[in-house]
Amino acid sequence: MTAIDTSTPPSGPGCVECDATGSWWFHLRRCAACGHVGCCDSSPSQHATAHWHATGHPLVRSYEPGEDWWWDYAQGAYGDGPELAPPLAHPAGQPAPGPADRVPADWRAHLRS
Repeated sequence: MTAIDTSTPPSGPGCVECDATGSWWFHLRRCAACGHVGCCDSSPSQHATAHWHATGHPLVRSYEPGEDWWWDYAQGAYGDGPELAPPLAHPAGQPAPGPADRVPADWRAHLRS
């Protein structure tokens, strides 16, 4: 298994599974092995972690504008990695949480800690 593929672009501007089900996310994470974009562990559905469990791909990079940190699920620790294929974040105008039209008014009550 390759933990990092610098040539693979992200799967899209939002969480793949949330987009497919009409759900919403808090923040986004990008898989360094395959480009899958999933929602963070504070999001209701935690799709980035589910992707790691399903695929064994342990490394993610934040997919938030202005953030460049990495997380290694297998080690349970922050890390570093090479520059990935662009884009490095979701569109700057896309809100967090998002997408705006799917976020409930009481979204804070749905976050996980």
